[in-house]
Amino acid sequence: MENIVFGIGITALTGALATVAGAAEDTESNIGSQGDPNSQVQLAPQMGFLHRIFNKAVAGEPPAYGLWCCLGAGLAWAFMAMQINAVLAIVLGCVLAVFVQGVYATTAYLGRQASLKKFGQPIYVDILKSMTTVTMAHAFVAIFCTVTLCFLINAALGHPFPLPLLGLVWGIALGAAGSATGNPYYGKERQYQNQKFGAGVPISASGNIVRYAEAGERNSLDNGFFTAKLGGPASGVCFGLIVFLELWRTVIFEKIDFPGLGPGWYAIFVGILMILVFTIADRYIETWARKTYGPYAEPKEASS
Repeated sequence: MENIVFGIGITALTGALATVAGAAEDTESNIGSQGDPNSQVQLAPQMGFLHRIFNKAVAGEPPAYGLWCCLGAGLAWAFMAMQINAVLAIVLGCVLAVFVQGVYATTAYLGRQASLKKFGQPIYVDILKSMTTVTMAHAFVAIFCTVTLCFLINAALGHPFPLPLLGLVWGIALGAAGSATGNPYYGKERQYQNQKFGAGVPISASGNIVRYAEAGERNSLDNGFFTAKLGGPASGVCFGLIVFLELWRTVIFEKIDFPGLGPGWYAIFVGILMILVFTIADRYIETWARKTYGPYAEPKEASS
């Protein structure tokens, strides 16, 4: 019983860390315009719409965060093997991983903007200086929380995977949660505020992103403020639930014997049941929304 209570406590702590990591990851990726909506930012100068958005995407969020979390976890693992305190080892590993992320962001921004020179897109040095440090700060929070939850899974819950492999797996999951959950807020609700709500993005509007903020030209910090209110928390809740529910079913059901099959099978069946429940709930919400609101209707012209 004590082991289960301890495991539930660790599960709750890792879920909280994952929630913070998800919020920081989505905010970082949207400030840097990395992920799905990035294609419209890249396309904008080619369509004649110059902008001051920090554009650092080279890979999608899942492989990028898989790399950074794996690197941070691997370095922390190496430092701990050198008898360095675990907390200090995790901090040092994540700091070094963030320096790699900063180099990645700098070279990606300079390379992408330089490739758009023939379309008249300038390289803004002030954007490079200000946005790189902001993305590094958010990336550190995301990487540190992810590596810490991986350490807790490994050391406290006795997971057999080594720390670097856990960093790779959960880093990919972190990037996937932010890309699937938070990016629509940035791409649909922020970049295309000039389009009718629910109308989607017509071909004629490709690249015509919103380039002006409440005061002056929009830059990526404006996107960060928006993301921190909506997309970031949504991504955090998504990733936090993934981590919590995954560990919860393992801690509670893994050691219970299933008749004729042995321990571990209850946890598998509970996982399958949760997938079915979420699938049915998602389908119900989708059909309810479609029936309630219907397809997008063009606004009627005012009668003269």
